[in-house]
Amino acid sequence: MKLTRKELEGLAETINIEYASLMAFISVESGGQAFINGRMVIQFEPAWFKKKAPFAPSGLWSVNKVENQEKEYKAFNNAFAIDKNAALQATSIGVGQIMGYHYARLGFKTVDQMWDAFKEGEYQQVKGIVNFIKTDARLWKAIADRNWHLVATYYNGKYYKELAIKYGREPYNISMEKAYLKFRLDGQD
Repeated sequence: MKLTRKELEGLAETINIEYASLMAFISVESGGQAFINGRMVIQFEPAWFKKKAPFAPSGLWSVNKVENQEKEYKAFNNAFAIDKNAALQATSIGVGQIMGYHYARLGFKTVDQMWDAFKEGEYQQVKGIVNFIKTDARLWKAIADRNWHLVATYYNGKYYKELAIKYGREPYNISMEKAYLKFRLDGQD
């Protein structure tokens, strides 16, 4: 079930940021989609899996790129069969694309609990990204100030522009600014 604007505004208000800022963040991270074909949106990260399971044999997981969801799940399932916990931690999930290894930061005892909560629905996923923002003062300030370059740097790393070029995409800061303006204008009467 899609969240209503009122629910999204309420979640944004819990951390004192604008609805348009929250929507810009999640719409750029996942295209605003929590689920595709009944499955939670994921991005399996081979580099993180290698850190969490350094002795894993190569396989489908090791050649994964930023792909479509079918290929992401194939790589994830291959890694999961090798090391379940490492695979769960090395995957960004849901509408906010939060890496599994952040489970404790979000108040979960295990990474499995985080995944289970996010599978429940969009509300849990947005609540997760709101909690993630709340637990990082620099990220929260950057979002509150609408400093999209810093938001992209803190969330996606200092090389976010280079990655965008590599994958032929618009840099996050530009995409977030455009999305913010769209959601801001949509809210005006």
